[in-house]
Amino acid sequence: MEPLGYLPNMESVTREVKLMMNPETAFAAAPADAPAPSRFGVKDVEDVTWKNYFDSLACTECGRCTSVCPANITGKRLSPRKIFIDLRARMKEKGPGFVKSGKEFNDGKSLLSDYITAEELWACTTCNACAQECPVNINHPSLIVEMRRYLVMEEAAAPTGLNMMFNNIENNGAPWQFSPQDRMKWAEGLEIWDAWERMWRCG
Repeated sequence: MEPLGYLPNMESVTREVKLMMNPETAFAAAPADAPAPSRFGVKDVEDVTWKNYFDSLACTECGRCTSVCPANITGKRLSPRKIFIDLRARMKEKGPGFVKSGKEFNDGKSLLSDYITAEELWACTTCNACAQECPVNINHPSLIVEMRRYLVMEEAAAPTGLNMMFNNIENNGAPWQFSPQDRMKWAEGLEIWDAWERMWRCG
């Protein structure tokens, strides 16, 4: 339904950013009837989209996705096929509890961690080879990215390299670990340096 490789923005985050960028609402108090923030990303089956769940039911378990996955080929634990089989198995396990006890049912387990590990998720390169190869048009990276979003935004459990980048963006406004004033030091002595210096002085 979307081009391969398309990663949608999170509507809740986009809404908050737009409110903060609007001078009229940036410092306004939240309305009393404002809904509580929902969970960011996917932790368990109740967080997945209907498309992801239907994909798990449609999966023919042919293994083409895993056979072309560069992470799997190089020995990583990721198997795109397993991700959707796990989603189906978890829904079969938790679904009857939802039917019996309602939306608040909790059996103490979750799709993320009990079925799928963070190591599997971070091995994905989001190259979309799996989605390209799938005979029933399953978009594997869409679910993988949403589970990563949960790890980053809810548990602050990103890999070390990403955490360093996040800190640098917060402190320096860029992914690099030095201040904006030092960003052109690499060009000192080069022809480009004089042009950059003239532009800097002109503002």
